[in-house]
Amino acid sequence: MDNKFSFVRQALNKRRNAGQLRSLRSIEPGGAATLMVNGRELLNFSSNDYLGLTQRSEIKEGAISYVRRFGAGCGASRLVCGNFSFFEALEERLARLKGQESALLFNSGFQANISIIAALAQRHALIVADRLCHNSIIQGAILSRARLLRFNHNDYDHLRAIMRGITTPRGPIFIITESVFSMDGDRANLTELHEIAAEHEAILYVDEAHATGVFGSSGMGLACDGEKADLVMGTFGKGCGSFGAYLACPRQIREYLINYGQGFIYSTALPPAAAGAIAAALDLLPDLDNERRYLQESAHYLREGLHNLGFSTGSSSSQIIPLYTGAAGRALELSNYLEEQGILGVAIRPPTVEPGRERIRLALSVLHTRNHLDRLLNALARRRS
Repeated sequence: MDNKFSFVRQALNKRRNAGQLRSLRSIEPGGAATLMVNGRELLNFSSNDYLGLTQRSEIKEGAISYVRRFGAGCGASRLVCGNFSFFEALEERLARLKGQESALLFNSGFQANISIIAALAQRHALIVADRLCHNSIIQGAILSRARLLRFNHNDYDHLRAIMRGITTPRGPIFIITESVFSMDGDRANLTELHEIAAEHEAILYVDEAHATGVFGSSGMGLACDGEKADLVMGTFGKGCGSFGAYLACPRQIREYLINYGQGFIYSTALPPAAAGAIAAALDLLPDLDNERRYLQESAHYLREGLHNLGFSTGSSSSQIIPLYTGAAGRALELSNYLEEQGILGVAIRPPTVEPGRERIRLALSVLHTRNHLDRLLNALARRRS
């Protein structure tokens, strides 16, 4: 490599020497709850396709029908000439489902968080975020140049102490949390957070990426059903089986982001295929209560089985179950062992999680049968023996 890129080589070597170097490998779809890796079929416990919608015929047909009607792409940002009629129809529907005045679509969850937070917070704002919030939230806070404080994970006494110490705020205060945490699988207490935010006239921002589709009335997440938040972000690439993201918000916030949200302003609009799949998912979600119930029953069964084997799963109360290993090397060893047993369970290591919090992140789907869960538990039992 050219010497002018020596800094790249040094950075990669640093990751490699720490056992933290990431790489890609090709996969192909398999059957239900499986995928193909290097010609082998693996039982997949790492996908965020919680409701199995990525392969549902209704979702595929929704995408195809929009492509046939509107084309493969929108050709421009929505502010230029890419604001096809289906966008605002979807946004009006989302606003109703979330109990908000309006909504705005974004191209991805990362783009949504980084664009929204950077646009709203700005220099004199204060952001108080849960310590385990997603990287996109932290990057948005950094980009905003607002002051960023972190409260201990789901520790609302610590949050209250931070809020009491704010005596003369120079700008708006944002309290930010995920409703279902992506790596630990536990949930925020949105009722308590709403009370704290109201007491201090703070704006409560909730990321529903891993709750959308899975929890709440019609699968619309935890920040509905009377659990009030000022701003609610969610995604369609997980429980909804497609791609894209949204913010449900007051009407003025939508107008503000159309004018100040850089990621929205300067991005080509979502392709029609994604919008068609989103529309189809919104059609399906209200009728998937049995699937949501089954998913949580499966999660309870697996957690109990893991506890009986002596594994810690932390405070998980969702379809995301961390299997803690305590060290990066052990997480990789366990992941490799599971793959030898025909099971995909990806190791999550620093810098994604803090050192000492390495784990296999198990993500359940309605496609997992009881036999699938027992197969995983039996493989882990053999490893323990």
